Amino acid sequence: MNITIAGGGNIGTQLAVHCAQKGHSVIIYTSKPDRFQQHLSIVNERGELLYEGDIHQAVSDEETAFKNADLILVTLPSYCMSEIAGKILPFLHKGTLIGLIPGTGGGECAFQKCLKQGAVLFGLQRVPSVARLVEYGRTVQAVGYRKELYVSAMPQEKTALCSALIGDLLGISCHALPCYLNLTLTPSNPILHTTRLRTLFQDYENGVTYDSVPLFYEDWDDKTSRLLFECDDEVQSICHALTEFDLSHVKSLKEHYESDTPEKLTKKISSIPGFQGLKTPMLEANGKYVPDFQSRYFVADFEYGLSILVQIGKLAHVSVPYMAATLEWYYKTVGYARGFRFSDYGISDYEKLVEYYSISA
Repeated sequence: MNITIAGGGNIGTQLAVHCAQKGHSVIIYTSKPDRFQQHLSIVNERGELLYEGDIHQAVSDEETAFKNADLILVTLPSYCMSEIAGKILPFLHKGTLIGLIPGTGGGECAFQKCLKQGAVLFGLQRVPSVARLVEYGRTVQAVGYRKELYVSAMPQEKTALCSALIGDLLGISCHALPCYLNLTLTPSNPILHTTRLRTLFQDYENGVTYDSVPLFYEDWDDKTSRLLFECDDEVQSICHALTEFDLSHVKSLKEHYESDTPEKLTKKISSIPGFQGLKTPMLEANGKYVPDFQSRYFVADFEYGLSILVQIGKLAHVSVPYMAATLEWYYKTVGYARGFRFSDYGISDYEKLVEYYSISA
């Protein structure tokens, strides 16, 4: 296959290696093509080689990247989805496969025009593993590959095809989900990152600085876990209200992390090997530190993550006070409101929400 990876970061580099190793012709679409070498590799936490492969080329030109692509894997942040969808659209042919890795963040709406043009859109519920660049354009470290992955597509009838394809590319057992809303409502970063940031910076205002940068996961506390439990329960309430869909695969984070109390969750999250060493997104300011509100932990996970969950709750007439208060805290703190809006895509009421997520061939 001709495969284009949109994004040359952690996940993009990882996927490029897997696709190249399988013998496919791989192009990486990136703003920094000159920094890529042809031979790429994946190593483990000890620096030992896991996978390697040669890409065809890295480019910044849309026509070269997308015109002949059979499969396009998009690994860019959620807030880039509308822009990249617009760049891909002129070069689509009927049946082009577009995969969002992961499939959360509203991408299924951003690619609405691509769907109407005959493309098949699919998303992964979660990324294949924790991935961190060792050297840009050369090597990425991957820790904790999942034993199973879950995929859903639009039109839904193409899910089995996409599931089989991803399973073959990554060598991981891949399962079909009953509808795309199982991805949209996945309670991962949209409540995991946002609750942590809210409790860390609850009292932040202009002029406040901090003496140090806490570790994002290793310094996790029970206060965050309690808030996360409340938000997690609200996501499950939304799922129960959306009776038109099978949302049985939107698993509670209590189940995902095997923790039935906030205290157990704190202990679990703070000890996950793949989470070790990750610092809270902050910037240095005259020897002190302030929150980095341009980090994707803020922009993507509030404006294109938590915001989507709150909007679906409103459309489904489900009360979500803890998620709403967390989102309100963010907008009050950063001083503006922006991000994903269902209304921008013609989804203004519950009936239209149901109609859109029921797309079939």
